[in-house]
Amino acid sequence: MSAELVARATARLSWIRSRMPLLAAIREQFAEEKPFTGQRIGMSLHLEPKTAVLLETLAAGGAEIVATGNHGSTQDDVVAYLRAQGMTIFGTRDDTLDRHEKNVAGVVAAAPTILLDNGADLVAGVAQSGQTAQIVGGTEETTSGGYRLRAELADHVSYPVIVINDSPLKAIGENKHAVGQSVVESFMRITNLMVPGRRFVVAGYGWCGRGVAHYLRALGGKVAVVEVDELKAFEAALDGYRVADMLDLAEWGEIFITATGHPQVLGADFFERVADGAMLVNCGHFPWEIDVAELRTLATGSAVVDTAIELIELPGNRHVILLADGRMMNLAGREPKGNSIESMDLGFMLQAMSLARIATAADTLELGAQPVPDSINREIARRMLAAMKADR
Repeated sequence: MSAELVARATARLSWIRSRMPLLAAIREQFAEEKPFTGQRIGMSLHLEPKTAVLLETLAAGGAEIVATGNHGSTQDDVVAYLRAQGMTIFGTRDDTLDRHEKNVAGVVAAAPTILLDNGADLVAGVAQSGQTAQIVGGTEETTSGGYRLRAELADHVSYPVIVINDSPLKAIGENKHAVGQSVVESFMRITNLMVPGRRFVVAGYGWCGRGVAHYLRALGGKVAVVEVDELKAFEAALDGYRVADMLDLAEWGEIFITATGHPQVLGADFFERVADGAMLVNCGHFPWEIDVAELRTLATGSAVVDTAIELIELPGNRHVILLADGRMMNLAGREPKGNSIESMDLGFMLQAMSLARIATAADTLELGAQPVPDSINREIARRMLAAMKADR
């Protein structure tokens, strides 16, 4: 079975690798310069084909790789392929949350020198283990992880961590356009429902929320936005969306999509008021924006009706539909695709160049969480414009 998984991943990767010209160019550069010689990169990130191309690129630069996926998004054929390349990879698609936490602990126990993190789980694990001395630095993929680095973990980060989501390139290319597109595509793929004419409520008008709202409306959805930041709410209003409080929209919306990075956006008060048949969807990194534990406490019954679709009965002869158990839904369901290949070529180029800066010039960076250096943003923008042939 492992050989079959490796063969499947090899076929998938041949297509994906061919559509990632930015990583192809930096892979050749890394193979010559070997910026990661002597470094062990510990990674916690979604293990899917595009991530595999990033790991190949880092390995070409001399890195030893020890990695795990995120809970619920690991693809087993990709794991088998990477193991066949000599990398130490933890995790399977069916891992429980407890097993996932042990996988993260396994990466930390391998004593990495550089961290490639997603949600700051590795940083938290290193802090708890007291193994910070060997850490040169790292990167953090998400806004959610950036919040943790600058709040609860701020006193434990004695090395530079470049927050990839702070890059304007990542915000525009991946968060707005790629997440927006993939969330809408995943909603249609998982539910087999149409978007036109449906009433959607998007919680959060950051870059991901903007993209989700944009692509829903482009396909004919009726979209309202919930945003606690007055400036972003003002922007959403000028962009033509209905803007209101979540409880005021609870009986209006048919599909509620959270994109905030914050916990319990949909909680008990909302569940008591939400309309019968509403769908609850999360696209944030952590599975906490929908308070699933509280929802199950209130439930009078439930039934799994399809992959990533669960019907939950509520008092008052009502029910809601929960997608992907409240986890990030654009990597859920059958044959999950995630963000577009081109957007991840851009995002992983940011990762690769930021990690190289950490490996070769960490002493030029500040300690703690910080944005991607401007020189890296501008170099990648130039390369991306050339790859897009934007002058034609």
